[in-house]
Amino acid sequence: MSKLSGSTVLVTGASSGIGRATALAFAQEGCKLLICARRVERLEELEQELLRAGAAGVHRFALDVTDRGAVNSTLSTLPEGWTEIDVLVNNAGLSRGLAKVYEDDPQNWEEMIDTNIKGLLYVTRQVVPGMVARNRGHVISLGSTAAYITYADGAVYCATKAAEKSISEGLKLDLMGTAVRVTSVDPGMVETDFSKVRFRGDEGRAAKVYQNITPLQPEDIADAIVWAAGRPAHVNIHTIVMTTIDQGNAVTFHRRG
Repeated sequence: MSKLSGSTVLVTGASSGIGRATALAFAQEGCKLLICARRVERLEELEQELLRAGAAGVHRFALDVTDRGAVNSTLSTLPEGWTEIDVLVNNAGLSRGLAKVYEDDPQNWEEMIDTNIKGLLYVTRQVVPGMVARNRGHVISLGSTAAYITYADGAVYCATKAAEKSISEGLKLDLMGTAVRVTSVDPGMVETDFSKVRFRGDEGRAAKVYQNITPLQPEDIADAIVWAAGRPAHVNIHTIVMTTIDQGNAVTFHRRG
């Protein structure tokens, strides 16, 4: 039996990509899954997949992490048996646009800052006090190699991921003296809807991002997340930086052909 079996895991942005793969990976460990996203209709199908994969239970609900009131009210009124969250996976996040700061649409900044920074903070603020009270828990947040090297036309997105890195580091310091763990998982290029969202549905432009390269898959990231969560209780994995073999850092790639 997995040491994670029976743990209650909350995954934000669980409707697709890394979030969906992470929920499935925890289901295979026999965990109870709290799954949320804005696109709640996608969660209905995912719930059945999670149960088939071995989840001990599933509770799905709609949540926009950028809405502080909704985060507070929803997470403070979870059903009986679902309130003690053992693992929080702050996965909800996005990128919008690829443009020079002085030419970009400020709405892109609003969406990235509200989701990647403020949304992460809202959910963390609501969940972590319970972990502290129980003296157990694990906060795992999705960062990016973009936190380490800023790339052209992506200044604000990179800034939001640098903020996630700092928040995770600071949270770990704040939690010293407790048994609550904090991990930042920082992947490079992953083949998801990330680029499609960045380019607002332009599938042709999104496809070019992954051309002549072997990107990471969502399951690769999910595997790392579950691995970190499964370490012995006294072991804290602070940071995991991971890329495809074809990527050196946020700006250096090997493209075949």
